Amino acid sequence: MVRPSGKHTSARLLLICIGLLGIALVADLFWASSPRFTSSYLSQWPSLDKSQTSFILPSKTSEHEIPRKEKTIRYKNETLAGRILSATFADLPAPELKWEKMAHAPVPRLDGAAIQIKNLLFVFAGYGTIDYVRTLYAPATQLWRGRLHVMGGSKENRHTPGLEHWSLAVKDGKALETEWRTEIPIPRGGPHRACIVVDDRLYAIGGQEGDFMAKPGSPIFKCSRRHEIVYSDVYMLDDDMKWKELPPMPKPDSHIEFAWVIVNNSIVIVGGTTDKHPVTKKMILVGEIFQFNLNKLEWSVIGKLPFRVKTTLVGFWDGWLYFTSGQRDKGPDDPAPRKVIGEMWRTKLKLNS
Repeated sequence: MVRPSGKHTSARLLLICIGLLGIALVADLFWASSPRFTSSYLSQWPSLDKSQTSFILPSKTSEHEIPRKEKTIRYKNETLAGRILSATFADLPAPELKWEKMAHAPVPRLDGAAIQIKNLLFVFAGYGTIDYVRTLYAPATQLWRGRLHVMGGSKENRHTPGLEHWSLAVKDGKALETEWRTEIPIPRGGPHRACIVVDDRLYAIGGQEGDFMAKPGSPIFKCSRRHEIVYSDVYMLDDDMKWKELPPMPKPDSHIEFAWVIVNNSIVIVGGTTDKHPVTKKMILVGEIFQFNLNKLEWSVIGKLPFRVKTTLVGFWDGWLYFTSGQRDKGPDDPAPRKVIGEMWRTKLKLNS
């Protein structure tokens, strides 16, 4: 009988050991991937943040390289704090009204004048473009107690506010005096305010300080922009012949010289302009209708116009509020002035009691 050699026995033993080692490695791999192993392993590290799933990798930038800054986008209407101020931020909440478009006026008109006699609304003066001027700027004027009162406005340069107040006796369209009488100065000067007489009281409402200033020698009467302050002040002159300050308008309002009517002991004011956008510095038109209840001395916002408009001309008849002419906005989202219009619109007026 032949006895097996030692080499064969050693080789067989080596193969058996390798096989057992492989089986052990496979079993260990399956056990390590099981949930029980994971929980038991992590429990040995109580300070480990299990929610930390991101890793910080070293930057490829060398220690001498300056990191590049992110580009910042700036907008024209962005405030210093980085917030975007809407162009329509000055709009006030107001009831929606149903408007009807009426017959168009013969010509577009800006800075015009108007007077209503019974059921007729007369509009005149103003201009369509800077090349076709029909009138000039004027201070606030109104007939009161048989005298023509002229007050405020701007000085000769159209920018410096004037406080002067004069009156002249008139009758049947003729002057009864040869000289103007000096009256009590208005508390705040400037153009584009409403001047109204109700129940033997004279009211001065809104307006602004400052305006475009004419460029000397310009053949087309070109003007340059100046700083303007629109205000909401309301003043009244009565028997004492002293100005009394009344509650201000809901917001500053200017360019409202003929944008008003008197209805049931209330003053109704339509449109106008308010403070410029604080960032873009663009003019902002007004799209609301305001009511000043003279019994309560209270202001309220009673409706929205079909668009924002300034220097519009207003009338009222048989329950209907009418407005025509002026300069309208660029659109619902842009209150800046654009087109001079001759359109006429009307709506049923509902006043607050």
